[in-house]
Amino acid sequence: MDSNGVEAARIRQEIDSLKSNKRNIEQQISSLEAQLNQLEVNSSTVCPQPLSNGDLSNSNGLSPDMIYRYSRHLLLPSFGVQGQANLLKSSVLVIGAGGLGSPALLYLAACGVGRIGIVDHDVVELNNLQRQIIHTEAYIGKSKVESAAATCRSINSSTQIVEHREAFRTSNALEIVSKYDVVVDATDNAPSRYMINDCCVVLGKPLVSGAALGLEGQLTVYNYNGGPCYRCLFPTPPPTNACQRCADSGVLGVVPGVIGCLQALEAIKVASLVGEPLSGRMLLLDALSGRFRNVKLRGRSLQCEACGDDAVLTRQTFSEFDYEKFTQTPLSTVHFFFTTFQLYLIDSPFDTVCK
Repeated sequence: MDSNGVEAARIRQEIDSLKSNKRNIEQQISSLEAQLNQLEVNSSTVCPQPLSNGDLSNSNGLSPDMIYRYSRHLLLPSFGVQGQANLLKSSVLVIGAGGLGSPALLYLAACGVGRIGIVDHDVVELNNLQRQIIHTEAYIGKSKVESAAATCRSINSSTQIVEHREAFRTSNALEIVSKYDVVVDATDNAPSRYMINDCCVVLGKPLVSGAALGLEGQLTVYNYNGGPCYRCLFPTPPPTNACQRCADSGVLGVVPGVIGCLQALEAIKVASLVGEPLSGRMLLLDALSGRFRNVKLRGRSLQCEACGDDAVLTRQTFSEFDYEKFTQTPLSTVHFFFTTFQLYLIDSPFDTVCK
């Protein structure tokens, strides 16, 4: 090799070394900036002790470990220390630990929700594993709640996981939901959808609702900040022949994965008071074409029996209501239903209203 080649090799080596040093310095700067931002918000970085309800003893107190764990969150201008502190103080209930609940639970735990409740009475089966990624073969035949809770704890031991190994019914719904700030509906069967909606309306809880079937998915947030509830849009249940069963029609495993992740995103936005949740809008996914559509929904109905001006829904009427009879569908966590909405275009192809 001539002298020019040797010199060029030396220069390249020095450039690589400087680039490596630059990356290390940038990482150190990012870490220090996150710590500085925290110190400016709160003079103490003593690790707060979780209380029994999942709150933190110091509203903005983040330990050095928390700063490091959630450093990518803290660097986001729209999220930052306050968003993370809000999340650590929050509680989210996920009803259903299946195809939608699995990814939602994984990200809620990883992102630092203070307390997560899981409701399901089913057991893990082999044909669940194609889409219910929170479960493993080792848990086949065991409780889905047990399996999901174990996975969440392995991801984030500082998040409190509450196990509700029971069916969600009118007899226990109010007691369970009252303990949480945000509810994620990951059930997708008609009677459960109405029951969860009504329970959230009675208790004033925001509801993140998702559905997936075949190669399509839907996502919206009900009962949030003056927006509509499920009954506002669907005062009467759709005919049973308008609903399809996952067991009959199939579902590509990744589709509930995408919707479940987005449910976690919406729950995090609501819990952390960050961003613009999907209230009054619905996100539609066509996985086959890779297209998303943002659909405008009708606003809250003044005639809604659940949340309207003359609503008849109360704790008492909720507890006595027969949702299986109302929907003509049995309550089940095994048979999932996907409602086909009738859409009417207004103004442009990108501005749609669901009626």
